Amino acid sequence: MKLIIFVAAFVAIALAAPQGNPDKDAVVVKSDFDNIGVGGYKYGYETSNGISADEEGNLLNEGSENESMAVRGRFSFVIDGVTYTVEYVADENGFQPKGAHIPA
Repeated sequence: MKLIIFVAAFVAIALAAPQGNPDKDAVVVKSDFDNIGVGGYKYGYETSNGISADEEGNLLNEGSENESMAVRGRFSFVIDGVTYTVEYVADENGFQPKGAHIPA
């Protein structure tokens, strides 16, 4: 009896799962990474399905008690044919995202 319940639950979960992933064949079309491990970093990438991101981080007050990172970047993605872009800054004031779809 327990086996029948287990099989029925497994079949129900399998049927409820999304039946196709259009992004499964996406490939990276651009990739730039610059991280020498000292002071800061920079990266960017773009995929064939419209996802992209760029980010740059800089070390502030290097070697001091107040050492921190300041990051600036953007990322984009596509949902139902609409491209959404978020630009952001992350620093001593926290994460500050901006985008047309984000309430101000």
